[in-house]
Amino acid sequence: MANQTSAFQQAIDAVEALSLADQEMLLDILQKRLAYHRQKVLLQEIAEVRQEYVQGNVQFGTVADFLAELDD
Repeated sequence: MANQTSAFQQAIDAVEALSLADQEMLLDILQKRLAYHRQKVLLQEIAEVRQEYVQGNVQFGTVADFLAELDD
């Protein structure tokens, strides 16, 4: 098994076999897809926080309030 190449290393090798222009295009595509994925995750988290707020599970206060709550 020590001679087997990981899928990650195979992907790197495949990318390195591409021309410089194709590598740059691939990088651009991956950056856009990552940004889109991060946006989807953030929107999901926002929806969850809004739901928590609607359910009354969100509290507002100062840092001092938070620290006092931790001491209780």
